[in-house]
Amino acid sequence: MSAVPALELTEEITEETPPTTVRKALVKRLSDVICIPASQLPPQERHMAGDVLVELLRDADVKIRESVAKRLVMLNEAPRTILVILSKDEIQVAQHVLEKSKSLTDSDLIQIARKVSLAHRKVIAQRRYVTDAVVDVLVEFLEEEVVETLLKNKGASLSETAIQRILTVSRQHQNYVKLLCKRDELRPSHGLTMFWWANTQNRKTILQRFAVTRAVLQSSCADLYPLAAAEGWNDAAVRKSLQFIERRQRNRAAIERSNFENLEEAITHAGVNGMSRDVAQEISYISGIKPATGAQIMSDKGGEAIAILCKATGLKRDYIHKLWRALLRPEMLEDGRENPVLLEAVQIYDGISTDNAQTVLRYWNWSLTSSLTPEVLQYIKRGVIPKEEDFGAAAITAALVFGNRKQG
Repeated sequence: MSAVPALELTEEITEETPPTTVRKALVKRLSDVICIPASQLPPQERHMAGDVLVELLRDADVKIRESVAKRLVMLNEAPRTILVILSKDEIQVAQHVLEKSKSLTDSDLIQIARKVSLAHRKVIAQRRYVTDAVVDVLVEFLEEEVVETLLKNKGASLSETAIQRILTVSRQHQNYVKLLCKRDELRPSHGLTMFWWANTQNRKTILQRFAVTRAVLQSSCADLYPLAAAEGWNDAAVRKSLQFIERRQRNRAAIERSNFENLEEAITHAGVNGMSRDVAQEISYISGIKPATGAQIMSDKGGEAIAILCKATGLKRDYIHKLWRALLRPEMLEDGRENPVLLEAVQIYDGISTDNAQTVLRYWNWSLTSSLTPEVLQYIKRGVIPKEEDFGAAAITAALVFGNRKQG
């Protein structure tokens, strides 16, 4: 009986060796060993098998690599080195590990995400659960397919950092606005900021979600108003906060100082004589908002903001038309149909309560004007978004609405 020839150990390689039946069999056997339950295989031997398998996979046929990926994906004890290598492979191979492997840690997924293609990152975004740390890295690339996949994935946890980054670019991506409106992580500051560049349908969604009462806030803080008045309203932050919470919308002090008897007279005057800057400021002050907020509302191309202003201040419906005319907006189209934007404004007016409209108007006024310090104005002038931890949510809203919308 002839002896089996010994394996010659040499580092000299003369030519490329094509995949053989033995290689395929060896890959399968090593995969079998790795898949043996932990109770029957020491971890050291599993990792040895994994090290050998890694070498075989480096130049193995793609079908072999994919078959290994499919086998190892559901194995909790699979060597992470192999999983990470397979995760960076061609998408045909990597997709099995990236989407389903429970053995990959956040650290693994983060370093993988930084080194692979858009297609790979999209698969990561489809995982059943994606932590906020991994989401933050995926969102850094601002790839539309990946971002939309994350927003649709209820198992993805969006951090404030991720939401702010997506919010900043949502002006150019109306679908981001639509998808963000469905996320549980979305706060009023996010939604009522996006309102200004949302389309008609998305504006309706935003108002339905965030136009709520402030009954609990009002009852909780009711006793603080006389105390603040006794102190002369000398704390600016307290004054702005209590103004947001207050029930009464119209500013009595502004009416007493005004040349107009009331808000209705001011709007009627504007309808007859035109909307001058001074009259616009008077309307804003009487409405209990700052001129900057009033200017944002009156310059908005849609009609929803005007509807909110009219409903919140207790104006009757026909004052929507009067304010519309004062702003020189057409009530009728050239073909004789009523302006659909005006019709939409009337529909919003009819569909929202005064209290809920006041919440929106108050929040706009607070978020757009309460943080306009010289430092924040410098950020806006440079087109940079300030950090929330340094300046608060209102500063971000003001920068996004008034600024050049560049990410800082």
